[in-house]
Amino acid sequence: MEYKERSYRSRFSGDERHWFCVKFLESDLWIGVDNGSYHASMEADTYAMLVDLRRTMDAYLLMDPGYKAALVPYDAGLEAPTILKDMSRVSHKTGIGPMSAVAGAVALRVADFIKGKFNVKEVIVENGGDIYADANSDMDISVFAGQSPLSEKVGLHIPAAAFPCGICTSSGTVGPSLSMGRADAMMIVCRDVLLADSYATAFANRIQTVNDLQPVINRIQNTSEILGALAIKSDQLAVCGQFEIRIFKGPAPSAWEGRP
Repeated sequence: MEYKERSYRSRFSGDERHWFCVKFLESDLWIGVDNGSYHASMEADTYAMLVDLRRTMDAYLLMDPGYKAALVPYDAGLEAPTILKDMSRVSHKTGIGPMSAVAGAVALRVADFIKGKFNVKEVIVENGGDIYADANSDMDISVFAGQSPLSEKVGLHIPAAAFPCGICTSSGTVGPSLSMGRADAMMIVCRDVLLADSYATAFANRIQTVNDLQPVINRIQNTSEILGALAIKSDQLAVCGQFEIRIFKGPAPSAWEGRP
């Protein structure tokens, strides 16, 4: 299936950024930087950083298995790495477990590392459909929604002024990630990519049928940290926020799937 093969990544081969993949354990990152900033050591250095980050996180999770299993807000211990404490912080805002923010948290840490070490002008990190983007140009982001007829046919236009931000998608019908709902896709945009990631799961949990779309969007409209949202169930969608909706005849150049 497409969400496992990540075939959508090939659509970026013709843009004006240099793209490369870094993988370690479950982390499978697709990273783009402006061509002028790309350095030959970037891939190896980023891989080493990711290995160290994941090993540090996993070592703590072995000592505190309750953290990884939590489905409600959960505080990391004093000895926990900062990334896990940050995930706990957002869990108290979204009302679900801290692991709901892990993809966005890793994407942000990797992007910060690349920006700090290589002084890039642009960096985009996609981690299983969850995106941290710091770009200098507008982006059209379509959403992969599994078997929905709207999959990759609709999305949001993110203007350059909105970056950096997080653009994250959760699904109850695509991929193995835990979801209590049956949304085909729930896309959330926030300044904080950890919040975007966790809110995407939290609001996707609330969608079982098409009748839940508008009530969920109404709740999102009252959540000040969320800049934009797009929810899909079957052949219906609901949208809110400051971004224009986009309709695509075919897969968009910046088509991203729901998180696996």
